[in-house]
Amino acid sequence: MTSTTDFIAELIRAANETDKLTVHETSRLLDRSIDTIRDMRARMSVASSHRSRDVLIDLRVASERASALSLKEIRDALIDAADVIRTLKIEFDGEK
Repeated sequence: MTSTTDFIAELIRAANETDKLTVHETSRLLDRSIDTIRDMRARMSVASSHRSRDVLIDLRVASERASALSLKEIRDALIDAADVIRTLKIEFDGEK
């Protein structure tokens, strides 16, 4: 598996075990997701769409508010991050 695939799996596992995550771990995963999405989009030379910016903003807000989020909100944010990264990976692999 690639590091991107490994990270997607890590996000999904974390989303399924939100009750075991600390605030720091949650924030770190969301921050890594933001960095990964930005990096993948830069490598693909993809102009950002309005929705992509919204996802990054949503993930940043979730990271900053990690201590105030419910377990469902944490799960949703981690799943959203995994979904965006998976979609970008599919697009990136299709361009090869």
